[in-house]
Amino acid sequence: MKFDTPATTNPIDQMKVVGQPLDRIDGPLKTTGTAPYAYERHDVAAAPAYGYVVGSAIAKGRIARMDVSAAQRAPGVLAVVTAENAGLLDKGKYNTAKLLGGPEIEHYHQAVALVVAETFEQARAAAPLVKIDYATEAGSFDLHAARVAAFPPEENEITGPPETHVGDFAGAFAQAPVTLDETYTTPDHSHAMMEPHATLAAWEGDKLTVWTSNQMIAWANGDLAKTLRVPTEKVRVISPFIGGGFGGKLFLRADVVLAALGARAAGRPVKVALQRPLIANNTTHRPATIQRIRIGATREGVITAIGHESWSGDLEGGGPETAVNQTRLLYAGANRMTAMRLAVLDLPEGNAMRAPGEAPGMMALEIAMDEMAEKLGIDPIEFRIRNDTQVDPEKPERPFSARAFAECLRLGAERFGWDARNPRPGQWREGKWLVGIGMAAAFRNNLLMKSGARVRLDGDGRVTVETDMTDIGTGSYTIIGQTAAEMMGVPIEKVTVRLGDSSFPVSAGSGGQFGANNATAGVYAACVKLREEVTQRLGFNSEDAVFADGQVRAGNRSVLLGAAAAEGDIIAEDAIEYGDLDERYQQSTFGGHFVETTVDAYTGETRIRRMLAVCAAGRILNPKSARSQVIGAMTMGAGAALMEELAVDTRRGFFVNHDLAGYEVPVHADIPHQEVIFLDETDPLSSPMKAKGVGELGICGVGAAVANAVYNATGVRVRDYPITLDKYLDRLPDAA
Repeated sequence: MKFDTPATTNPIDQMKVVGQPLDRIDGPLKTTGTAPYAYERHDVAAAPAYGYVVGSAIAKGRIARMDVSAAQRAPGVLAVVTAENAGLLDKGKYNTAKLLGGPEIEHYHQAVALVVAETFEQARAAAPLVKIDYATEAGSFDLHAARVAAFPPEENEITGPPETHVGDFAGAFAQAPVTLDETYTTPDHSHAMMEPHATLAAWEGDKLTVWTSNQMIAWANGDLAKTLRVPTEKVRVISPFIGGGFGGKLFLRADVVLAALGARAAGRPVKVALQRPLIANNTTHRPATIQRIRIGATREGVITAIGHESWSGDLEGGGPETAVNQTRLLYAGANRMTAMRLAVLDLPEGNAMRAPGEAPGMMALEIAMDEMAEKLGIDPIEFRIRNDTQVDPEKPERPFSARAFAECLRLGAERFGWDARNPRPGQWREGKWLVGIGMAAAFRNNLLMKSGARVRLDGDGRVTVETDMTDIGTGSYTIIGQTAAEMMGVPIEKVTVRLGDSSFPVSAGSGGQFGANNATAGVYAACVKLREEVTQRLGFNSEDAVFADGQVRAGNRSVLLGAAAAEGDIIAEDAIEYGDLDERYQQSTFGGHFVETTVDAYTGETRIRRMLAVCAAGRILNPKSARSQVIGAMTMGAGAALMEELAVDTRRGFFVNHDLAGYEVPVHADIPHQEVIFLDETDPLSSPMKAKGVGELGICGVGAAVANAVYNATGVRVRDYPITLDKYLDRLPDAA
């Protein structure tokens, strides 16, 4: 199905099932411990062996000598896989570094060997027996030091242009009566998901099946085949349940490749789960940034110049953190400039983490907007609304498909009690606590991707949906089931949803906030085709037929839906493909984040009291699961603001706090009250679903809202995340 004209009235608009806050249909499996996660598959491969990964002990250099003989003689050991005996391997399209290193070492904890044994304990005990001598080389591990040698990254569909210029930014900034020029930093972040990267691999002749934890099945399937140098049709990837990913499982990782190599070497299925330290150093992370923001405005608060520059680092051949991209679209201003610079660092691979670009970019931009509002003596919400725009600021001929940004801010201010905020910082005290309120804009682009599905109708009127879409804890099973139920006129209990298998039609996958809208639109397309076949078999005019209550009706005639499949199942397959609507109209999601914090006047301890997010993100397909996504994102944003930081050892090139004891993330007690409001909005330019997404919008701006609230409480501005007490304790107001 080609979607190249705005959506009109269609069956989804009935909102009998879609748009309802239904419970997750996978909930019983999750709560009873019977959801089949990759490492726990005991039903698909008999007598699996276990692999334990050996990671490089240096960040850059070469393996001078490796002796695996002692490990091979250890009890229970079946095989030791290294680059020397693994055979010729390629590198996947989406990988920057090789997933099995040697003799060259590209980063710390790069996998250099896999020990396979009868039991996990035997594999773990034998792994230290692999003796490796390294020839270490000097590396670049400090973004601040490497900044001077940074260069414009290559443009691609993900990064966009490395620089943009509209009007005369330098001249307008120099002439502006009120200006801001500040630098902000964000550290490296870990995905820190609960389920580790884990895989069970089994060969049947020359055919490989992997049960793994991966967000993008088609990407993993293609890159695994490419890495192993086997035909794609010989590889099957299965990932029906994923215990968190946040972008860390978008791409093929070492556990999958090593499990496949280990299974081939041992001649039997092999399980591999990356140790927690390797999740930080072996897999991807969100890169650190240095961001300079300049804003010039009239004394009335109209932005005349806005510039945003960002520096980030990655391995050679990698890409930048696109922290400037939201600044190209969020606020008006006739004279504009953005620039990204990329430094080569020999740290582990940087790549996507929840809301790549906007999450760290808005941590800086939305502090800058508050600082500018204070300089102007204008309320921060009013300042943002004065610089709202309904068109792409870089291309004024290109309007937004829907932009309820100002409505989000006004409604949020009303619901949160913004009027109670004292605009003078450090004035509100409750005993020993300094109290502050802060806000920030929320922004994330809407991305369109081709997405397919297969639907089947049987004689009992049951509808089965198959697509390689994944559920990373987001509720994909439920919204896909809701879509099929709405389209076919059956209760959701009559829909079976099967996900995460490369033998199913290729979907958008889970990532970039594009999964829900595109995957359900693909199911919509397949159901349209199924409806046509059903009406044809039943002798109805497809334009007059109504699918409802398990029946197909037209005029005075009504037939059970299952009757169409009385002689055999009906199968329909299709995909949603997009025209140029996203080129003619800028498609984005908007919101506002509001936070109240307290800071102990004596100790500097910061606590969050309450949070509110107001979101305009097209049709909300399931308010219950959407709220869950947003409050989870808000929690991650709070963590990024107050505690999360991968600490870099700039001498040896690794992340020191590479476990869940040293890498702090928020817990329930850190976030006592959260509220989410969704505007009643549809966007017919987005898809037949008229939806967008909220999974990443919920994190964009949260960090700055927390930072602005801390400033309002204390009068101390911190521009380097995370906002830990050592950065402001000596500047707090007198406690007495």
